[in-house]
Amino acid sequence: NAYAALLKSKPALLWAARAGLFIIAVLHIISALQLAAENRAARPQPYAQGKPIASYAARTVLLSGLIILAFVVYHLMHFTFGVTNPEFMEMHDALGRHDVYRMVVDGFRNPWVSVFYIVSMGLLCLHLSHGVSSIFQSLGIRRRTTLVAFNRFAQISAIVIFIGNCSIPISILAGVVK
Repeated sequence: NAYAALLKSKPALLWAARAGLFIIAVLHIISALQLAAENRAARPQPYAQGKPIASYAARTVLLSGLIILAFVVYHLMHFTFGVTNPEFMEMHDALGRHDVYRMVVDGFRNPWVSVFYIVSMGLLCLHLSHGVSSIFQSLGIRRRTTLVAFNRFAQISAIVIFIGNCSIPISILAGVVK
């Protein structure tokens, strides 16, 4: 049965997706470091009148990136590898599958975990708003006439992702999801 084969292959697909995301994250970090080095080399002397005006997201991109990295490591230890909560790895549903729903609900019942997740999502979305806006500049399609529209698109995208991701721990903490 094709459906049974797909169910058995899901763990392999999930690990392939995780490996792909890991490779993309490493490439992102490498390209960010290369870009920072190129920026420094392009302007070896500091600005005479101080730094140019940049968005808060642009000024905090390194710090938010480091905190996001810490979050990803914690997220993997928490939900994927069972380091922080080994009992999560023993949770199974009625069909014997790993019970991800119960694991997420139990994980986000801890207010500290939920707050860390929400703060991390805020930083991720701040980081993302800068990245989405910057990609249009890197592609050469952001101009003075489109700057406001692309920045607004980046901000709205980040807000939608923030609301969606934070709705999970908030609904669990509020008792809406049990």
